[in-house]
Amino acid sequence: MRWADLFQLSLRALSAQRLRSFLTLLGIAVGIAAVILLTAIGEGLHRFVLQEFTQFGTNIIKLTPGRLGARGGPPGLPSTTRELTLDDAAVLARVPFVTGVTPAVSGNSEIRAQGRVRRTLVMGVGPQMDRMFAMKVRSGHFLPPDDAASARALVVLGAKLKQELFGAGNALGQRVQIGTERYRVIGVMEAKGQFLGVDLDDTAYIPTARALALYNRDGVMEINLTYEEGVPAARVAAEVKRRMVNRHGREDFTLTTQEDMLASLSNILDILTAAVGVLGGISLLVGAVGIVTIMTIAVAERTGEIGLMVALGATRRAILGLFLGEAVALAALGGLLGLAIGAGLAQLAALLLPALPVSTPWHFALLAEALAILIGLVAGVMPARTAARLDPVEALRAE
Repeated sequence: MRWADLFQLSLRALSAQRLRSFLTLLGIAVGIAAVILLTAIGEGLHRFVLQEFTQFGTNIIKLTPGRLGARGGPPGLPSTTRELTLDDAAVLARVPFVTGVTPAVSGNSEIRAQGRVRRTLVMGVGPQMDRMFAMKVRSGHFLPPDDAASARALVVLGAKLKQELFGAGNALGQRVQIGTERYRVIGVMEAKGQFLGVDLDDTAYIPTARALALYNRDGVMEINLTYEEGVPAARVAAEVKRRMVNRHGREDFTLTTQEDMLASLSNILDILTAAVGVLGGISLLVGAVGIVTIMTIAVAERTGEIGLMVALGATRRAILGLFLGEAVALAALGGLLGLAIGAGLAQLAALLLPALPVSTPWHFALLAEALAILIGLVAGVMPARTAARLDPVEALRAE
């Protein structure tokens, strides 16, 4: 029997029981739709988080005090970790290929201006911070390169903080009080938005040395540096590590490159997306059970038809192919319906909830359709083998 004839017979058998066939393929469609919708949300979150991390550039290295991993000594003793200092930052600024360094300290303080008070984030940063992290000054200018020992009391306001303190008025040249000291406003930043829950627009930027005194700290929280494009991160990181070990006598700091962070984050998000897809794929098993059930019933109902086909010369291979074709057709049609439903729901979710990142991963869609066909093939094997093994005489007698 030709493949075209088998295909035509399979479609006729499915169309003869339209409602039953539709309900069967609906089980597969629901599973595929769940896979597409869940992986679309997972892929959207993946892209959103990576975009958040790369909006400041990808050639960034961060140093934090203390080394990750096991440390010797009994618990409860004071830490002997040497803090990172402004002198460390000055040394790192002379590392080959390094284009910018900013030591950072942050805290939460009340800021007073023109009778208004707002408690917000205050960040002590270096004069190169805006250029390093692709941030722009809307009016005025950023912090000047003062000597750390004599840093002036200057502040740059985030866009939202300026609006809260000065409204529509001009903030440049005005005085604000942070802690017990008064600072002169020299700049207002362009709106940048939030980064991992931190509102950068509701932030005040002051010199690092001033922030150390404000929060009574001896060392900075971290040192960020950028390096030239095209230079391997490992090469710069190795030189940074060497110089810091020479200064501290041992590796009592943690060095993280942006490449490392993005690679780890991407792996985690890939696993999350795949896990979400697997959860949606569990519902495909329900569809597979439905196909096995319906095809088993079909074999029982069409016993006489099978016997007649064998008596007329149809081979057992043809009978096997006929029922396998019906099972695969049910699964394939259900998969296509599920793709349409899943993609439609994903787009609808994106329209109704613009803040929800949704991106349909079409490679998952193709994989899901291939999986649906495979499920149909596997689910149809047992009923098809049962049909092919029927004795034609007994089958006709049953009729």
